[in-house]
Amino acid sequence: MKLATFNVNSIRQRAAHVARFLERVQPEILFLQETRCTAEQVPTAGFEALGYTTHAVGQAGGRNGVAVIARVPFTVVAEHLPGDDEDGHARYIEVAAEGMNAAGIYLPNGNSGGEAGFAYKLGWMDRLRAVAAERLDTFTPFAILGDFNVCPTDADLASGALPPTDALVRPESRARFRALLHLGLTDALRALHPRETLYTYWDYGAAFETNRGLRIDHALLSPELAERLESCEVDTLPRSEAQPSDHTPVIVTLR
Repeated sequence: MKLATFNVNSIRQRAAHVARFLERVQPEILFLQETRCTAEQVPTAGFEALGYTTHAVGQAGGRNGVAVIARVPFTVVAEHLPGDDEDGHARYIEVAAEGMNAAGIYLPNGNSGGEAGFAYKLGWMDRLRAVAAERLDTFTPFAILGDFNVCPTDADLASGALPPTDALVRPESRARFRALLHLGLTDALRALHPRETLYTYWDYGAAFETNRGLRIDHALLSPELAERLESCEVDTLPRSEAQPSDHTPVIVTLR
């Protein structure tokens, strides 16, 4: 079984990229981030032609937005991260499928809005940890995939790619990422590739060609799913295509 995540940086501009990825990789479940449109504006026809069902959580104004695309039956568990009823950002979707719960997330960047924006990021991560703890406490097989906007260690970004004051590498962000792992979640990519230089994001310009990237798209697995982990890879092909997203997919294969 394949689970995947892909920050598309506008689904209306990258629908063909997603369709090609689905046709080539054939994941059972794909989570999208930064769809940048309302749910009704997501172009689903091409995905449906490939046998996939889409459920999107959108936001007006061309900001944020997440979606799940699956070729297996699923039930939507949540369209909003619990813990703050006033948070109107479209950043979380959770589904039940194939005997597990899987969440797709677009975690706040934290660099805009000054310290208030950074505090929102940290609060969002605390809320995510609470949800993960609840799932693990009930022994629910659970996966979190998406754009975490965190480079967990210095090995997860090219040298000099970000200043130490950037919200993606600040100690508070990294500590909260580690707090998720301390619950018992496994960083799927690092579990199988502990020392490889692997990035999932490259800024536009020459960053991709010179491999000045960041690893900020992650897949975290509960113990039940980590035991089934067969492979985890970064698929760089979509990033090399014409008019790509600045991110590229991460694919997890479970036995």
